[in-house]
Amino acid sequence: MKRILQIYKTDWINIFKVPIALFLIVGLMALPSLYAWFNLKASWDPYGDTSGIAIAVTNEDEGTHIQKGDIDKRINVGNEIVDSLKKNKKLGWVFVSKEEAERGVNHGDYYASLLIPKDFSAKIATILEENPQKPEIDYSVNEKINAIAPKITTTGASGVVAQVSENFVKTASEAIFTIFNEVGIKLEQELPTIRNIENRIFELEKRLPDIEQAGNKALAFEKKLPEIRKQSEKVIELEKKLPEIKKAANHILILEEKLPKLKEVGDEILVIQQKLPEIQKAADRIVEIDQNFYKVESALNKAIEDAKKAAGIISSAQQALPKLEQIAKDGSDFANGLNEFLQKNDGAFESLAPIIKQNLLLLQQTADAVTQITETLKQANIDPKPTLEALSFLQDRLSTGVKVIDRTTNLLTKLNKYIPNHPLDHTITRLHAVKTNFEKQISTIQAIKNTIERGEQPAKTIVDNLNALSKDASDALGGILSRYDSEIVPNINKALDQLKRSAQNASDVLQTAQNQLPDIKAILNDAAFGIDFGQQELIRLQGNLPEIRAHVHEVAQSIQEKMGRLTEGINAAASFVQNDLPKLEPKIHQAANFVRQDLPRAEQEVHKVSNLIQTKLPEVEAAVHKVANLVRQDLPALEDSVRNAADKIREFEKTKNLGDIIELLKNDIRKESDFLAHPVLLKENKKFPIPNYGSAMSPFYTTLCLWVGAILLVSLLRLDVEDPKGIYKSNDIYFGRLLTFLTIGVFQALIVTIGDMVVLGAYVAGKLWFVAFGVFTSIVFMTIVYTFVSVFGNMGKALAIIMLVLQLSGSGGTFPIQVTPPFFQAIHPFLPFTYAIGLMREAVGGMLYDIVIKDIVFLLLFLGAALLLGVVLKEPLSKSTQRVTEKAKESKIIH
Repeated sequence: MKRILQIYKTDWINIFKVPIALFLIVGLMALPSLYAWFNLKASWDPYGDTSGIAIAVTNEDEGTHIQKGDIDKRINVGNEIVDSLKKNKKLGWVFVSKEEAERGVNHGDYYASLLIPKDFSAKIATILEENPQKPEIDYSVNEKINAIAPKITTTGASGVVAQVSENFVKTASEAIFTIFNEVGIKLEQELPTIRNIENRIFELEKRLPDIEQAGNKALAFEKKLPEIRKQSEKVIELEKKLPEIKKAANHILILEEKLPKLKEVGDEILVIQQKLPEIQKAADRIVEIDQNFYKVESALNKAIEDAKKAAGIISSAQQALPKLEQIAKDGSDFANGLNEFLQKNDGAFESLAPIIKQNLLLLQQTADAVTQITETLKQANIDPKPTLEALSFLQDRLSTGVKVIDRTTNLLTKLNKYIPNHPLDHTITRLHAVKTNFEKQISTIQAIKNTIERGEQPAKTIVDNLNALSKDASDALGGILSRYDSEIVPNINKALDQLKRSAQNASDVLQTAQNQLPDIKAILNDAAFGIDFGQQELIRLQGNLPEIRAHVHEVAQSIQEKMGRLTEGINAAASFVQNDLPKLEPKIHQAANFVRQDLPRAEQEVHKVSNLIQTKLPEVEAAVHKVANLVRQDLPALEDSVRNAADKIREFEKTKNLGDIIELLKNDIRKESDFLAHPVLLKENKKFPIPNYGSAMSPFYTTLCLWVGAILLVSLLRLDVEDPKGIYKSNDIYFGRLLTFLTIGVFQALIVTIGDMVVLGAYVAGKLWFVAFGVFTSIVFMTIVYTFVSVFGNMGKALAIIMLVLQLSGSGGTFPIQVTPPFFQAIHPFLPFTYAIGLMREAVGGMLYDIVIKDIVFLLLFLGAALLLGVVLKEPLSKSTQRVTEKAKESKIIH
C-alpha cells in the first residue's frame, strides 16, 4: 500500500512541476464536458420551433352547391382549410401553385406538399347521396432532404386530414340534428295545445326555482349596472392606450435584440472590474506626473540645451571641414590634417547615435499622434475646422518624417559599409518600410481631408486603414528602438571607429584618404539635419508644454474627484451583471414572447370588447331594466299560473308519451354534434415530468462523455511508471497509476455534472445525487478502460473503443432498446452504459430507490470485475503486452 501511494504522490508532484503537464491535465478534465454540453445544447429543444419547415399548399377546390330538401347552400371546403392553415403556425405553410409545389418539393425548397383537388368539396357533399365518395388530399414528401422532417410533415398532413374530418362530422351531425329539431317543431305545430303545455308550462314549472333565482340575480345585476358602466369605460380608456402599450412592447423586443450586446458589455465591465487595481495605479501615476511635472520641464530644457550643444559641435566640425578639403587638394601634410580634424571633432561623431535615437522616438510619437486622431474620426459628429487643422499638422509632420528617414537611412548606409557583414541592413530595410508607410499615411490623410472639406463623414474603411498604418509604423519604430542600445548603437560606434582607423591608416595613401572625405562630410550633414529636426520638435514640444501641463492637471483633478465614484459604479455594474442580469434575461425573453405571441390577440380582444361595450352595452342596460321590472311586477302571478297548469299537464302525461319523443328530438344541437366529433377525450398523466428534451438527454450524453474522457486519458497519458531500481511490482504500478487516473476522472465528472446544471441550466430533480452518481460512474468507467489498456496495451484501447460503439446503440440511451436490432437487445443487459444511464436518469427525473440500488449493484459488479481482471492478469500479461507494444512501434506508425 505504501508503494501504491508513493506512485500516486509522485505522479501529482511531477504534474505540478511541469506547467504544460498541469495545463494538459486540466484540459483533459474539462474537455469531455464540452463534448456533452455541445451535444446537449444542440438537441435542447429540437421540436420547439417547426415553423421553418416549409410545406407547400395548393388549393384547386372549385367548391359545390348543395340542394337537398330545405338545404340550399354553397360550400368550398378547400378555402376553409387554407384559412385554417394560415392561422396554424406549427409548420411553415406556403401557398403556391401546383407546378411550383411540385418543383419546390423535387428541388428541396419544400419538405412536402398538400394538393386539395378540384372535386374535394363535391365529394364531401356526396354524404347526402346514395353512394357517398371519400374526398382525398394528395400528400407528397421529399424524404431525402432530412430523416426527421418527413415525420414532422406527415404529422402535419395527418392533422389537416383530422381537422377536416372533425369539422365534417361536426357539420354533418349539426345538419342531422337540425332536421330532427325541425321535425319536432312541425310536430309541435300539429299538436299546439300539447306543445304549448309541454314547452311553456311544464318546463317552466321545473325552472321556476331557477327563474326565481335568476330574477333575484337580475335585480342584483341591475344594482351593479353603474359599476359595470364605470369598469367598461376603463376598457375604452385601455383601448385608447393601446398605441402606447404597443410602443412599449416594441421597446421590449428591441431590448431582447440588444441582449447579446448587453451581455458583451457586461463581460467587458467584469474585465474592467478585475483591472480596477491597475486602473487605480494608472490614475495614481497621472496624479504623480501632475505633481512632478516640473521635472518634465527641466528634462525638456536640458534636452534642448543638449541639442544646442550637439548642434554647435557638429557645426564646428562642418566649419573645419573646408580647411581639411583644401589640405587634401594641396596634398601637403594631408594625413596630419585629417588626424587633427578627427581628434578635434570626435564629439560630433559621438553625438550621432543619440541624435538618431532621439529622431526615431519623435517619429514614433508622430505615428502615435495619427493613431489618436483616428479615434476622433470614428465619432459620429466631428468638428470640421479643428479636425482639418490637426490633420494638416500631422500631414506636415509626416512629410518632415519622410525627409528625416531619408537622411537617417543615408547616414546608416554610409556607416554600414565600414562594418563587416553590414549588420545595419535590417535596420535600413525597416526604415525604408516606415518611410513607405508614412507616404501612404500622407495620401490617406489627404483623402480624409478632401472628404471632410466636402462636408461628408470619412468612410470607416479609410479611417481603419489609417489607424492600421499608424499602428504598424509605431510598432516598427518601437521594434527598432527596443534593440537600438543593445545592437544598433554598438554597430554605429564600430562603423565610426572603423572610419577613423581607415582615415588614420590611409595617411600614407593620399587618394584613399581623400575618398573618405565625402563620407565624413555626408555623415556630418546628415547628423546636422537630424539634430535640427530633433531641436525643432523639442522646441515645439516646449511651446506646447503649458497646455499639456494644464491638461494633465485637469485630468489629475478629475481622477481624484471621480475615481471613487467610478470604482463604486463599476462594482455596482459588475454586481448587476453577475447577480441580476442572468435572472432578468429569461424574464425579458418571456416578456418578448408575450409581445410577439399573445399581445396581438389581446389587442384584438380589447378592440372587440370595447366595440361591444360601445354598441351593445346600452341595449343590455335597457334589457336588464326590462327584466328587472318583469321580476318585480309579473313574476309572482306567473309562478302561480305555471304551477296550476303543471298539475294538469302531469295528469295528461300519465296516458301520453309524446312529450318524451318531442324532448328527444329537441336536444342541444351543438352539444350533440360536438359529442360525435369528440366522443373520447385523452387524459394525460405524466409520472416523472422533464421540461425539455435537452434535460432528458443529459443522462446519455453525460455518461457518454465520461467514457470518452476515460479513453482520452489512456490515449494521452502513460500507464507505465519509471522504475529504474525495480522496486515496484506490477500490482503496485496498476493501483498507483489507477489512483491518478481516478482523481482526474472524478474532476471530469464534477465538471460535466455541475456544468450540465449551471452552464446549460438542465433540469435535475436530485442535484446532489446527480453529481454523486456522475462521480461513481466515472470511477467505474475509468477503472474498466484503464484496466483494458493496462493489461492489454493497444488492444485494450481498441477494446474500449469497440465497447463505446456497442454501447451507443445497445444501451437504450437515445432510442428505446425494444426498437433496436435483436443483437443490441441481447447485449443490452451486459453493458455498463445500461446501468449508468439508468442511474443518471433516476437523479434527473425522480428516484425510485429499488432501481437506483439495482443499477449501483450492477455497476459495482463491473467495477469488481475490472479490478479482478487487473489484479489477476496485470503481472502475467505485462511482459507479453510490452513485447506487442514494442513490435507495434517498429511499424513507425503505431504509438
